[in-house]
Amino acid sequence: MNLLPAITTVDAQEQAPRVAVLPIGSYEQHGGYLPLITDTAIACVMVRELAATYPVLALPPISIACSHEHGMWAGTVSISARTLHTVVTDIAESLKASGIRKLVLVNAHGGNYVLSNIVQEANLTEPRMTLFPSGREWDRAREHAALESNGHDDMHAGEIETSILLHAEPSLVRPGYESADHLSERPFLLTLGMKAYTETGVIGSPSYATAEKGKAVLASLTASFGDHLAALGEV
Repeated sequence: MNLLPAITTVDAQEQAPRVAVLPIGSYEQHGGYLPLITDTAIACVMVRELAATYPVLALPPISIACSHEHGMWAGTVSISARTLHTVVTDIAESLKASGIRKLVLVNAHGGNYVLSNIVQEANLTEPRMTLFPSGREWDRAREHAALESNGHDDMHAGEIETSILLHAEPSLVRPGYESADHLSERPFLLTLGMKAYTETGVIGSPSYATAEKGKAVLASLTASFGDHLAALGEV
C-alpha cells in the first residue's frame, strides 16, 4: 500500500506546481469488511491518480474529520467542523507562502459538510480553491462504470467504495462484503446518527462491487478533474 506522496523538496522545486491537491477522508466505521481508514484511502487513491495525470502537488491526507454520525461505533474518531476549517485554511495559507495559491480539496467523506463553506470563503476575491469530486461528478462516474446502485441508496460501505478499493488497494478489503447489503432511508441522520438506520454500519450494496467498476470510476473522476483546473484558471 503506497498512499502517501514520496516526493522530495527537490522534486517539488523542479515541478514548480501551481495547484496543490489535499486528500481529506475520515476515521470511521465501514462495516466489518472495510477499514476505518476507508475514506482516507479513497481520497489518497484519487490524489495518486490525479498527480500521475496532472501537474499538481499531492499533499498527505487529513485522516480524521467530521464523523459524528458514526460516533457510537468502536474505533470512530472525529474532530469538530471548526477544527477542520482551521486546519484546511492553515494549509492553504502555508501553501500560499511557498508560492502555491491554488488548492483542490479532494474529499471522500460526505459528512465533511464544512468544506463547501471553506471553498466558498476562499474564492471571495479570486478563484483559489475547489472541492472535488462534486455530486455531479460522482454520478457521472457511477454511470460510466455501470454501477447498479445509485448515490442515494449506496451511501456507506457500498458498491462504489468497495469497488474502488478492490481495484486500487485490494488488501484493504476483507471477506464479507458479498453478503452485507443493507438499504435504508435516513430522514433524521444528523439527529439520530447511523445507529438508527443500520445495525452493521452499512447502508448500500457492496455485493455489486468489482475491481473493474472501481477502475472505471477512478478513470471517470480523473477525467473530470480537468474542469477544476479550468475553473481555477490553470488550463
